[in-house]
Formats: sequence, C-alpha cells, structure tokens
Amino acid sequence: DMTRAVEARARIKAAAADGEVVPSFNDMVVKACALALREFPRANGAYRDGRFELHSRVNVGIAVAGQDSLVVPTVFDADRKGLRQIAGEARALAQRVRDGQITPPELSGATFTVSNLGMYGIDSFSAVINPPQAGILAVGGISERPVVRDGEITTAHLMAATLACDHRILYGADGAEFLARIRALLEEPVGLAL
Repeated sequence: DMTRAVEARARIKAAAADGEVVPSFNDMVVKACALALREFPRANGAYRDGRFELHSRVNVGIAVAGQDSLVVPTVFDADRKGLRQIAGEARALAQRVRDGQITPPELSGATFTVSNLGMYGIDSFSAVINPPQAGILAVGGISERPVVRDGEITTAHLMAATLACDHRILYGADGAEFLARIRALLEEPVGLAL
C-alpha cells in the first residue's frame, strides 16, 4: 500500500525549491531495498563458485533501458545515502546510459538490483536475477484501487513488487522476510528518512 508514500512524495514535492531534485517512487524503493539489505545479509550476498559471498557494502543496481539493451548502473552505498542523493545519482546515471556515456565502473559492483516497469503501465512482472546476485526486485506501477478498511470500502494506491531469489543463498522464508521489510518501509515511509 503506497498511499502514505504517495502523500509523502507530494509533501516533498511541495516543499522542494525550484530545480531541486524530487525523489521518485523508484528512489523510495531503492532506499527501502538498501535499508532492508543491510538487515538481511544473505539478500545482499552472492553465490559464486559453489560458495556464499556476503558483501560489506550495499550497492543497488537500477535497471535502465539503454539504446539496444538493458543496462544496470549502480548506486553505491545506497544504505548510507538520503533520498535526495539517491534521486540525483539515479537521474545522472540514467542520463549517462541514454547518452551512451556510462562507464564500466558505474556498471559493476551492484549487490542487488531493482527493475521497475511501472512507468510503462505494467502492474507486475518477474525479473531475471543478475548472477551472482542473490535476488532482484521487480516493481510494477502504482494505481488507485478499491480496498476494505475497517469494514468500509475506500481506495488505496497499490503497487506490486515481486522478488526473485537464488535459493542457493536466499531461501524462500528469508526472501519473504526481506520482502516484508521492504513493504513495511514503503508503507510507512518515514523510516526511509532515518
């Protein structure tokens, strides 16, 4: 339920100065993933050459459509950055992808990937893991839908998120707890600012 995130983004946008970067919903997802990755080391790990590798840094890759391919630039140390900094870096990385100026170091080092197709009107999908990462989060669009709250029909802004995980390192139950933490952070976005 992204209702509170929609409200929070509207407040951030209203308070932003002219020309100031306003974090997108995807930036919020990246930040939520980064915080959850810090709490769930296996989700931030890799399976390589028959063994586990747990990363000390939280580097979130963001899938971006390039000219003829999907490119995944990296927001390094995303768990230590604020939403505005993540937003600024994500926009700059995406622009460098579109301009064909992205560098190899910016395309390496991701410990987890977020793939968002919501801007294309996609509600939900399954993304393919970038080996040797433990998982990838597929994010759909946000849409206002009817829900029942306290016995009353009302509306909420809902978003689907699908986690694919390599069960050699991130088992189903651990993946579910990791995804539940991302959900909790997005449903109460004040946690993204802490």
